[in-house]
Amino acid sequence: MKSLNGEYKITLDDKGRLSLPTKIRAALEDNNHMLTKGPDGCIWLYPMEEWNKLMQKVRTSSSAFNSDFRALRRHLIGPAQDVEIDKAGRIAIPQTLREYADLNRDCIVLGQDDFVEIWNADRYRSYETESKEEYEIAYEKLGAALLREKDGE
Repeated sequence: MKSLNGEYKITLDDKGRLSLPTKIRAALEDNNHMLTKGPDGCIWLYPMEEWNKLMQKVRTSSSAFNSDFRALRRHLIGPAQDVEIDKAGRIAIPQTLREYADLNRDCIVLGQDDFVEIWNADRYRSYETESKEEYEIAYEKLGAALLREKDGE
């Protein structure tokens, strides 16, 4: 699978369909995918192959006897729904997921290498502003890790 990347402003139509950007469609390679709730109020779109890998990891690392994992499974697996890309390059986002992510007309499609996030455009812009300190710290940690790796060569 090709890397899924890029940030795109997309319009959700009146029937709850979203036209995926050409570059994203080309990287997805097939028509069957999984939509589910993501953290931070977005929706995750996974290629089926990547979804199956994720589900295998969830199965082997979680237990129904652990409350944290039950909550995660209920949030991630319970609302998950199969979607297909139609001939016009659109996916139909189920009403429950549109409500969860507060999707309206203006959306952001954001590639995340092996999956895609779908955001309400206003919510995403707010998230970017509110999380600035978090991602600056993450960049510093990444830089430190890369330096350690370089020194270890």
